[in-house]
Amino acid sequence: MLKVLSSNEAAAQAAKLARINVAAVYPITPQSQISEDVSKMVARGELDCDIIEVEGEHSVMSSITGAAVAGARVFTATSSLGLAYMNEPMMFAAGMRVPMVMVDVTRETSAQRGISTSRQDAASTRDCGWLEIDPADGQELLDSILMAYRLSEDPEVLLPTMVVSDGFFMSHLYEPVDVPEQEQVDRFLAPVSERRRTQFSDGKAMQFALSLSGKDYIQYRYHTLKAIDHVKEVFPKVEKEFEEIFGRSYGGLVEEYRTEDAEYLLMTNGSASGMAKNVIDAARDAGIPIGLARIRMFRPYPREEVVRILRGKKAVGVIDRSICLGWNCGHLFQEARAAIACEENMPKMLSFIDGISTMDITREHIELAVGMTVAAGNGEPVQETNWLSWE
Repeated sequence: MLKVLSSNEAAAQAAKLARINVAAVYPITPQSQISEDVSKMVARGELDCDIIEVEGEHSVMSSITGAAVAGARVFTATSSLGLAYMNEPMMFAAGMRVPMVMVDVTRETSAQRGISTSRQDAASTRDCGWLEIDPADGQELLDSILMAYRLSEDPEVLLPTMVVSDGFFMSHLYEPVDVPEQEQVDRFLAPVSERRRTQFSDGKAMQFALSLSGKDYIQYRYHTLKAIDHVKEVFPKVEKEFEEIFGRSYGGLVEEYRTEDAEYLLMTNGSASGMAKNVIDAARDAGIPIGLARIRMFRPYPREEVVRILRGKKAVGVIDRSICLGWNCGHLFQEARAAIACEENMPKMLSFIDGISTMDITREHIELAVGMTVAAGNGEPVQETNWLSWE
């Protein structure tokens, strides 16, 4: 059924369709609408779900971790400093291989900030052990949440997944969203709906939060890392099954747009990607052979795909909504640069920082990034890191 929804409303609809059993939520801008909508669904009898009332985000993550261990399908959402407050139990949930889904509606985290957009909060959790999916609009957000449950609860994965929604530029934007039928979602999630959860045993009794050390701990961490990397094989299969049922697909780990014959590339993630495609089309009409690579899955990082896409290009401009403090670049740039560090025939790379605080990533800013990327690819002197809002 086609509805006009904000991305926050789309996220709540996805949680309902996934038939979550337990939700723990704590309001924080710009996520609060998700928490409110899920609670209203329960109050109206539309969703059979226990709502755990807590005093803060640390307890949110702790409580749903316990519920997930007991076998419940759980859900939460947060933003900004709420995500930072969850950091400790997030690492615990990932380390214990607990399947769950959380939506992070992004917002700036540092001091001297207003209630404004940024992906700094999500970037700060990249080494917590969670999977991360980065949709570009409300429709993809709803669909990605459903795919996240299928992925997290897969017996070969059993890891928590964070689905990231750009604060304000997605969360409060209303657009048409095709809300699937419950029967379709039940069919899609059926393969994992009754599967086992992570179990730990000392040989005598079932335990949770085993204390491992030495070689046992090293072996456990090794297998966890292998499971995270294995997601790069599992996720494309999940998306293919999703397409067979719902008729929508988003390109796998990295969406490619007009990359086949491109000499230059832009790289993006999240909501800026739609406008970037429009700029790519206009540049193509002007005779500039440029394409777009959109990172859809940030964790695990799709290194192999990035290397394949970037090989042979003259220059790549990477647009970030976050700052990799201490490296004078954005996080997407740093990860892509690391991926190609030991490869041959790799392009010149530029970091573009934009869209933080109350700033939008505008058409004019993306056009500026295209011009500088082409100039760099043609051998002209261009500084490596550029703040587009100042240019």
